[in-house]
Amino acid sequence: MQRVRVVVAPDSFGGTLTATTAAAAVAQGWRRAAPGDELVLLPLADGGPGFVDVLRTALGGEWHELAVTGPLGTPVVARWLGVGETAYVECAAACGLHLVPAERRDPATARTVTSRGVGELVADARLRGATEIVVGLGGSATTDGGAGMLAALGAVAVDGNGTPVPSGSPARADRLAGLPALDGVRLVLAADVDNPLLGRHGAAAVFAPQKGADPTAVGELDAALTRFADVLATAFGHDVRDDAGAGAAGGLGAALLACGARRVSGAGLVRSLVGLDAELDRAGLAVTGEGSFDWQSLRGKLVTAVAAAAAERGLPCVVLAGQVSVGRREAASVGVEAAYAVADGAGGLEASLADPAGTLSALAERVASRWSRR
Repeated sequence: MQRVRVVVAPDSFGGTLTATTAAAAVAQGWRRAAPGDELVLLPLADGGPGFVDVLRTALGGEWHELAVTGPLGTPVVARWLGVGETAYVECAAACGLHLVPAERRDPATARTVTSRGVGELVADARLRGATEIVVGLGGSATTDGGAGMLAALGAVAVDGNGTPVPSGSPARADRLAGLPALDGVRLVLAADVDNPLLGRHGAAAVFAPQKGADPTAVGELDAALTRFADVLATAFGHDVRDDAGAGAAGGLGAALLACGARRVSGAGLVRSLVGLDAELDRAGLAVTGEGSFDWQSLRGKLVTAVAAAAAERGLPCVVLAGQVSVGRREAASVGVEAAYAVADGAGGLEASLADPAGTLSALAERVASRWSRR
């Protein structure tokens, strides 16, 4: 039988598997069922967790590691990637949800976490000579509208008396004391979602519940972001609250857009830089995946970029995910021919989380028996 060339191009699986370990797990299971297939492992990211690691594998470059302010105000070690005069920064490295213990993800914490560490990474990249800084957004614990990031760059949010507000929080901000020190730097926002800043599709309503916010906290956060949107509009001379991507990473997108950042699809950027299209040109099947294949996946996340690239070539694309809540028709609309959930075959979500690599590998083995010609 003719062997199949399979491009295995997953995103990370939430907080359980990196894109690299997910790709390896898929490959291990696939080879058990179809040892004759040729597998090309191409771990990907869409701006969220794993963004800089994926680019380091594809582009090389130099790591720059430093201690920055974490989401809870205590130091964390984070790093950015330098490739020539371009710096790649991952917001989740400094303010990721994985840096907030599960027991601290409550309404009180959801109101106070900060993005200051992201600004410290950007400032370090500028200090070291970067002329272009690409900030990957996704997986953040914050909903501060980028107030913390701006404070680290010299644009401190203050109240009516000129007193800096706690942790750069936007809740009581009246204005910015200064503008960010970004002269000579081109900013690029690599977003994994296209949500606006405010309202029912905004940063607070859609993403804050994942970070511990209850309905009361969501309302307070949306009100704080509304106030901060006015502050940004006054400081920078243009209103970004309704711009696509403004709600990404708890509103970090809004702050970056206000600073003049150019928005690009994080998935599209990675697709281009790692050479996904060239690999698919010679493939017979694309396999991608993520922790949860849901409605948010259809709004510009990594799996849709892989599926779109495969569809352009007439290739089938299948998704392996921890959970699947997208219907077959919705999946087909973005080019996904079939989607399979780890939890279904592992006896439930809890069982799949107990051994994420092993259960993903077992799912890949079952899927390979259906899709490979062996």
